[in-house]
Amino acid sequence: MKKVYLLFLLLTSLSWSQNQANPDLLTLDAYLGYVKQFHPLVKQANLEVSQAQAGIIAARGGFDPKIEVDYEKKQFKSTEYFDLLNATFKIPTWYGIEIKASFDQMDGFYLNPQNTTPTPGLVAAGISIPIGQGLFINNRMADLRKAKIFNNLSKAERDLEVANVLHSAASSYFNWYRNYNEYKLYETFLKNAEFRLNGIKELILAGDRPAIDSIEAGILVKQRKLSLEQSRLKWIKSKLELSNFLWLDNSIPLELQDNIIPESDLNKKVENTLKTNGLMLSNIDIQNHPKILALQNKVSILEVDKKLKGDLLKPTLNLNYNYLSEPDFIGDFNTVNYKYGLNFSFPLFLRKERGNYKMAKFKLQDAELDLKLENQVLVNKINYQLEEINSLKNQLSLTDELVTNFEKMLEAEERMFLFGESSLFIINSRENSLLSSNLQLIDTELKFCTSHADLFKLIANPQFND
Repeated sequence: MKKVYLLFLLLTSLSWSQNQANPDLLTLDAYLGYVKQFHPLVKQANLEVSQAQAGIIAARGGFDPKIEVDYEKKQFKSTEYFDLLNATFKIPTWYGIEIKASFDQMDGFYLNPQNTTPTPGLVAAGISIPIGQGLFINNRMADLRKAKIFNNLSKAERDLEVANVLHSAASSYFNWYRNYNEYKLYETFLKNAEFRLNGIKELILAGDRPAIDSIEAGILVKQRKLSLEQSRLKWIKSKLELSNFLWLDNSIPLELQDNIIPESDLNKKVENTLKTNGLMLSNIDIQNHPKILALQNKVSILEVDKKLKGDLLKPTLNLNYNYLSEPDFIGDFNTVNYKYGLNFSFPLFLRKERGNYKMAKFKLQDAELDLKLENQVLVNKINYQLEEINSLKNQLSLTDELVTNFEKMLEAEERMFLFGESSLFIINSRENSLLSSNLQLIDTELKFCTSHADLFKLIANPQFND
């Protein structure tokens, strides 16, 4: 009897918490650091920014100076029909104005008289000014403006994409953490059930308990083994899902080893890791949120389109002026020699232009409404998420108190059992209540951590560990 009593004293001294003294830890902060640096989707998001920057370079190419050379010569039956050389250097400027210089040298028996030039050639320096359509905005200017805006848009969308990837990665980590804790919990309860079964057998041999108690204790052991095996399968599955987010440089996937375990007491560390604590949240600027910035940039792109479509309502009126001189007298600045021209066109009904302008206005109005709506929705979502976190924090505290109370109830029932004032059925019932409260605590901790991850996604701050 004394031996059995010592066995039950050892039983009550077992800890219901999980032992995580294993040094092979994968912390949440280190894990998310790997994801942010090496995950393919994060790299793709960064490539979008690089492509947008390349688009700016391409759009600036519309303002690159250009050299054009055109040379033709025709010789037939010892007759030189014509020998034509035209070389032009053009410099586009921002406001649609184009500066150019050219050299013409033309000769030949059948040369058009208006193309005749002095023997040394003819130099021209001039300017082309769009007085109507194209002065303040044109396709070249619009392309560059939109390329710069799209670069900012791609950065905002990159931040949103990275935040989404990190949110998914964090959720996988929390699920792995939950299943690991559940597995260790069932492992502990299985050891306790086996320990109790051995104690019951000792009591039966001593004649202190009926033989039926061994069957009941044995059933509980089998139930614990079944639960342990089910939780082991869930743990393995969550570990493989976690491995989907682990990569090395050069896009080499990693597989989580069996000896790697999550860090303990994650609910006490998650807000500092994800920067979702109150101090950081007080500094949130909704207007600089990546989602709002993305919508603002989309509005800006549509504003450029609207301005360009509005400019097409103007008539086309281009004025060209060229100062002419022979190469030897280019410094004399004789303004008597010149060539100028005027080009004008205007559609009478403007139906195409007016229709395109109205469509651009409607698209802009639609984007502006989206921006206003998203701004309010985002504020409300963040406020709700903060309330959910506070509620889950209270639930964690209450559930933890329940676990402590159920532990005390089980210990008291075991002491009463030793004195013959309780039964194995009641002990098993108390232990099941303790197991359920521990599982509830694990699930509540998962919800609490996931809620912080949801808030992190809403804030969209992927620079959390920079």
